[in-house]
Amino acid sequence: MEITVEGLRFSYNGSPLLDGIDLTVPRGEVLAIVGPNGSGKTTLLKNISGILSPEVGSVYLDMTRLPEFSITELARHLAVVEQEREIGFDFTVREIVALGRLPHRGRFAKETRTDKQWIERAMELANVAPFAERSIGELSGGEKQRVFLAMALAQNPRVLLLDEPTTYLDINHQLQIMEIVRQEAAAGLTVLMAIHDLNLAAQYADRVAILHRGRLLAVGRPADVLTETNIKQAFQTDVAVGENPVTNSIYINTVPPKFKAPTSLGKLHIIAGEEVA
Repeated sequence: MEITVEGLRFSYNGSPLLDGIDLTVPRGEVLAIVGPNGSGKTTLLKNISGILSPEVGSVYLDMTRLPEFSITELARHLAVVEQEREIGFDFTVREIVALGRLPHRGRFAKETRTDKQWIERAMELANVAPFAERSIGELSGGEKQRVFLAMALAQNPRVLLLDEPTTYLDINHQLQIMEIVRQEAAAGLTVLMAIHDLNLAAQYADRVAILHRGRLLAVGRPADVLTETNIKQAFQTDVAVGENPVTNSIYINTVPPKFKAPTSLGKLHIIAGEEVA
């Protein structure tokens, strides 16, 4: 399912946070949105998911405007994994993942065989099946994040929105989550994710969009977008961009201020005078 954003503008308390956003994410693509804190990444995802409504512009799924979908229809097509989510009840992991099936069967209907298959598949993919009967309240932040990803996958969406999907995760589980994202995209899932880790974005995204001060600074292939110049402009940080010798993807290293090349050679004072005999 293709995502199209046209001329999107959104403000908080009269102050524009997003202005003139035009973006297309084709079916089966992984697009990573990067940018400094406060640049509007989460707000953009909320406008695309329908949680927020743009004051100007439109969001389309396969050229159908978002407001034309009912809540249930939208939930069958689109799933969201938020950066943080609180559960007010002491559900088990399996019960949380099973919530992803509600758009397909209704709140009070019994689980079908298909529901159970999707729940089990999602738990296995997100590697949460070993603690399926544990309470969600007993889990670490990283484990909870994987449970919520499993819930989204159980939904069997055509579009997946991820807000900082690797938050709280150790290196191993970060890579596992990104491999799942790539696997599902290869099967036709459209993925749009906001992410802080530029190296994960470079390695796993088909394209990267840099959001800077509410506007898109650059959109394109990671190697074309994650340049030293663009990163300096967006993040006010000096970096060195090279190539990962194993994956052949670009790799970004930060450059501490003490290692910056001097902008000048300093001043040279010449003291001269007349020789007295």
